[in-house]
Amino acid sequence: MSVKDKISIVTGAAKGIGEGIAQKLGEHGAKIIIADNNEEEGLKTLDRLKSMGIEGIFVKTDISNEQDVKDMIQAGVKKFGGIDILINNAGISLRKSVVDTTLEEWQRVLNINLTGAFLCSKYTIPEIEKRGGGSIVNISSFHADSTITRIAAYSASKGGLTALTRQMALDCGPLNIRVNAVSPGIIESGQLLWKDYPNPDEALNQSLAFQPLGRIGTTEDVANACLFLASDQASYITGHTLRVDGGVFGKMARPLMFD
Repeated sequence: MSVKDKISIVTGAAKGIGEGIAQKLGEHGAKIIIADNNEEEGLKTLDRLKSMGIEGIFVKTDISNEQDVKDMIQAGVKKFGGIDILINNAGISLRKSVVDTTLEEWQRVLNINLTGAFLCSKYTIPEIEKRGGGSIVNISSFHADSTITRIAAYSASKGGLTALTRQMALDCGPLNIRVNAVSPGIIESGQLLWKDYPNPDEALNQSLAFQPLGRIGTTEDVANACLFLASDQASYITGHTLRVDGGVFGKMARPLMFD
């Protein structure tokens, strides 16, 4: 895929899916700006990528903070000369219904998952435009379209992000900036911990039984989709949400572990 020498911001790249995306882009020649509020893990990831010959920097960033976002983007521009690719990956989840969710919790989830993507896009788009165009990929979720019980704020934030993707594609098309989303299903990213359920083995087995492809997704599955959408090979694709869910969207029922 053609991302060689492309300067790429990946938010939430200190670990999990974001780390996998950063590594995948870097393996294909991109220069990586790791934006994350976890400095310890972010620096570890940067060191690991550098040991693989990947060029990059880490910038401690709270993506829900406007000034932090501005500073992160400028740090990337100062180091590498511009921005070509933005991967809006950073996000948090919350297993609560509307009734059980406090206003503070609601605002925190939306501030990171949706407002964070808005802020990063708002201040990155002019930099990408200066380079003659590029690509933005938002990491949404299957919860945006077909969700489960007790995940109100997260579902709302991802639904908003999917809608924002379509809208940004229209505005950014004349600037030669493509905007797409990846919608992962159940992904084993290090943050999906089966031990958090009352019966971890049963939870894993039910999830596996629910997968049409018979396995849980990996961070590499998501990273491969992001690589394609960010690359020149996807030059005529914009406003699209690519499901990376192993086919679970096509099923009517949901695992009992989620009831």
